[in-house]
Amino acid sequence: MTPRIAVMGAGLIGRRHAMHVAASSDADLACVIDPSPVGQAVAEEFGAPWMRSLDEALASARPDGVIVATPNQMHMRNGLDCIAAGLPALIEKPLCDGVADAERLVAAADAAGVPLLTGHHRRHNPLMQQAKQILGSGVLGRPVVANAMFWVRKPDNYFDVAWRREKGAGPVLLNLIHDIDNLRFLLGDIAAVTAAESNGVRGNAVEDTSVILLEFASGVLATASVCDATVAAWSWEANSGENPAYPQVDQDCYLIGGTHGSLALPSMTLRTAQGERSWYSPLETSRVEVPPADPLARQVTQFARVIRGEEPPLVSGREGLETLRVIEAVKKSAATGTRIVL
Repeated sequence: MTPRIAVMGAGLIGRRHAMHVAASSDADLACVIDPSPVGQAVAEEFGAPWMRSLDEALASARPDGVIVATPNQMHMRNGLDCIAAGLPALIEKPLCDGVADAERLVAAADAAGVPLLTGHHRRHNPLMQQAKQILGSGVLGRPVVANAMFWVRKPDNYFDVAWRREKGAGPVLLNLIHDIDNLRFLLGDIAAVTAAESNGVRGNAVEDTSVILLEFASGVLATASVCDATVAAWSWEANSGENPAYPQVDQDCYLIGGTHGSLALPSMTLRTAQGERSWYSPLETSRVEVPPADPLARQVTQFARVIRGEEPPLVSGREGLETLRVIEAVKKSAATGTRIVL
């Protein structure tokens, strides 16, 4: 069975999803669901039926699953509609625009027994998969410390779109959520956060910069910093080559240190001691080669396997909920100046 997958929402990310489903040998593009002329254009571009609503799709071209790529505030309602129809749903990140709505969505999916996935596509990147294996192998010893950076300069015209200047649209929710999810994937659950933020560059209602201390349940301590107002070379977008829209820079944006070695991503540079583990000892340095692959395409393939009942989601709705809890705690900590325990 080749699952027929619908894409709901025809914005920038919705179009990319439609492109990958249409190109996949593991799924067929059932339809594009979007009431706007853009939705019609995207459907025509990829040779799929155009539907104005999920009800219309159910009546005429019922899909086997749905990728929901609508605006954040619509995720809960669109997700609930998919669940009510018994359709497995992959919801773009964030799962919802708030934890309460995400909890309701996850509970509904669990009660109905309908697979719910979150579009944290970077977990599908072979770089992340290989890093997970390296950490699991024990070559780093016990992980103890980590650092993640998202430092970029968003152009001035990015903020011509009004909602990007308003609360709920800053780089913590829109960008750092990916990095937090990556850290959770590699290092486990986060137990507490302490954060500070500033909007001193642009003066918008959203932050320009945020710096966060993350306390993991395992005992790992990590720092994460995000800034969309600096000309810099450290971000997953710039360093991984994952999205060709961004010029690639040969730098690392994640550092993970263990008692026996350290790992830098996305270059996959592994460092261990030559002889005694001491700051006097030279380092043995190597790079783990990882063949590139588009994580959005791999996400479609995995969604198809979930629809067929062959495996559980790599990134479930519950995983998306737990990452969203961390982001909400970051915002609360920055607003109150207090340490937030999850």
